[in-house]
Amino acid sequence: MTTQLEQVYEPLNTKTAIELSKNLQLFDLHDELTAEEIGDGNLNLVFRILHIESGNSIIIKQALPYAKVVGDSWPLTLDRARIESESLQRTYQLVPKLTPKVYYNDPKLAVTIMDDLSHLIILRKGLIAGHQYPKLAKDIGTFLAHTLFFNSDYGMNQQEKKIQSSRFINPELCKITEDLVFTDPFFDHDTNNIEAELKSFVEHVIWADQPLKLEVAKLKKLFLTKAETLVHGDLHTGSIFVSQEETFVIDPEFAYYGPIGFDIGAFLANIILNYLSQDAHLSDQPQKKAEFRQYLLDVLTTTWTVFEQEFTSLWISYPQDAFMKVDGFLEQTLADIWKDTVGFAGCKVIRRMIGLAGVEDVESIKDSPARIAVKKQALTLGKHLILNRHELTTIDKLVKVVSSNA
Repeated sequence: MTTQLEQVYEPLNTKTAIELSKNLQLFDLHDELTAEEIGDGNLNLVFRILHIESGNSIIIKQALPYAKVVGDSWPLTLDRARIESESLQRTYQLVPKLTPKVYYNDPKLAVTIMDDLSHLIILRKGLIAGHQYPKLAKDIGTFLAHTLFFNSDYGMNQQEKKIQSSRFINPELCKITEDLVFTDPFFDHDTNNIEAELKSFVEHVIWADQPLKLEVAKLKKLFLTKAETLVHGDLHTGSIFVSQEETFVIDPEFAYYGPIGFDIGAFLANIILNYLSQDAHLSDQPQKKAEFRQYLLDVLTTTWTVFEQEFTSLWISYPQDAFMKVDGFLEQTLADIWKDTVGFAGCKVIRRMIGLAGVEDVESIKDSPARIAVKKQALTLGKHLILNRHELTTIDKLVKVVSSNA
């Protein structure tokens, strides 16, 4: 549903969120509803609207014109709400079992109304608690293969792809990634968030390493110029809802046309960070720690393996270019995707340790020496992935490096 209401933008509250849902006839005017603001991110308001009698509910997400983490001194475009809504709708066409359904969007109000997934848990929180999700890796591998293939020149008519890509020009949010992932953590920048005990390590291991900076510059150039496919743009474990039976990917407001390996690298990086953090979270349960860490390594392996298998199957079944039938082209494409994936994963690992936004997996470690030790491990590993992405040519080699650095 895309009918627009003639309203001027203003931030919603629980009362106006209920009024909006009734005005759109998502509920009857006389229904008794409750509204709760449940957003815990940096950029948006998120309301859960519940029909008390039936238990039916929806989510209303509204973009704010600034970053909550900083305030109105950091203005942001409201057009990102349109981009997120259209990305969700496109993704729902491709993988409806892995994406929430959008019921309404209004670019003027910067509002998207969608399925309520609050019966599930955010993946990051589940992993921190040591829970295993047997369908996660296969689901994410499938999600990545189908969304990244069918939005690219490999799986979409090239002319249609050019038209679609013009709808996902996302300069302001891309600038956030360009700065906070690919630039600021590698210099002494005021946006960085570095614990005092870690500063000297960062200065010597990251900021003083010119070969590392050269490789990051190359990866940043790929992010800036390699417009292969519509990427989610922020595919971390906080953007995934899960249960033992279900997996849903949410929050694609950073969506833009970029490198295929970017989303894959982002997801793998977050699994790696949880793997490292379990040394502290499960320090008093060595057997459970070993078992859970092996599960996380299996997630890394299965995610890539499923992606590779699904991408290959789609390549063979839905070729959009004559050259896709040329021997060796698929293999070279997958090798390039993997190389990019490893490099982007390294950048993501580093930025989460010293950049503006950390991850709960590590920041929730209460023991300071243990937390600092994990951050040093992560920074060392992230650096290794960036510098050695040309040699780490298989998922097995990556997994070996991760397990040997913990």
